Amino acid sequence: MVPKCLKSLLVAAFSLFFISFASSLKAQENNSKKQPPKLNPAKIIIEHISDAHEFHFFTLGDHPVSIPLPVILYSPAKGWSAFMSSNFAHGAKIYDGYILLEEKFIEEHKLEEVKDAGGKPIFKLGRIYATDNNGMPDATVKVYDFSMGRNVVQTFISVLLLIWIMMVIAKLYKQGQGTTSAPTGFQNAIEPVIIFIRDDVGKPNLGSKYERYMPFLLTVFFFILINNLIGLVPGAANVSGNIAFTGFLGIIAFFVILFSTNKHFWSHIFNPPVPLGVKPIMIPVEILGIFTKPFALIIRLFANMISGHIIILSFICLIFIFGAMNTALGWGTSPFFILLAVFIYLIEILVAFIQAYIFASLTAVFIGMSMEGGHDHNEHAHDDKVLI
Repeated sequence: MVPKCLKSLLVAAFSLFFISFASSLKAQENNSKKQPPKLNPAKIIIEHISDAHEFHFFTLGDHPVSIPLPVILYSPAKGWSAFMSSNFAHGAKIYDGYILLEEKFIEEHKLEEVKDAGGKPIFKLGRIYATDNNGMPDATVKVYDFSMGRNVVQTFISVLLLIWIMMVIAKLYKQGQGTTSAPTGFQNAIEPVIIFIRDDVGKPNLGSKYERYMPFLLTVFFFILINNLIGLVPGAANVSGNIAFTGFLGIIAFFVILFSTNKHFWSHIFNPPVPLGVKPIMIPVEILGIFTKPFALIIRLFANMISGHIIILSFICLIFIFGAMNTALGWGTSPFFILLAVFIYLIEILVAFIQAYIFASLTAVFIGMSMEGGHDHNEHAHDDKVLI
């Protein structure tokens, strides 16, 4: 359970995020009284859940408060370039012959109207392009972006945090704390989680071979949990809501499952225990099932972690949608929608733990299925257990 003080701190931080979010949109409205900008909830939501070249926290007036990240580019025409994203001044400046396309620049120069033969826009928001002599983005110049976006940087931070936590706890055990004496402090909070994963995930699904897979299951569980919790901090990246992140974890689980298979598993795939006339139908289904297992892990984690952020941002956008219809309606409904957003935010803390557990648990289930023996063997083993 999350301590009450931590909950209060998270609610306060998220409330500050709401206020800054509202002030930035209000400033935009005041700067263009003649022609108020139309609110585009889809763009706002996509901007907050997608990757970026900085950690953006809030905006004070026209001054965004953010942490810039390194930009690493390679172009066959220009070679390598490396600098900080702050040199772009949030898309307002050209640096070293490159420009970071922001929404304001695209709208001013009507770049959204420039489309390819298939009718798709050539220039995309958040992309870095080389510029021509007129300072306009040139899509014909190939630019390879090796920049460390906020998803990558936050993943490294999560890895370092995981290693640090586990090394500190391991050092305490080596010193005898937790073995010759009762664990205390943070060690006392982590040990029940490890025992829970061992007794409720590893042993029931992997049997006597659970010890071989415990390092993998514990690493997956804590790595996902840390990324889920950091993603709830306002301004941080929602790494667990990125399909590349969950896809990579799913691929790792896929290979672990394959390397755990035995002869019975493959005989069940290519010779399923069904009538002969049904085998031509079941064999492709069984083969497809090999790939649907990791795919289910990938989509489940991705969808659950991104949906909460989208719901929260949708509630906040509803305030401004109603405010555009009627000012009094916007102010009147804002407390209700803020309370809903805070409620979903607190639910997301619980979801962070649940999704880490589900990913580790389903991975253990799929590994156990790949190591499963013949049906007769399992039935006899079950009967023996009952007799004992």
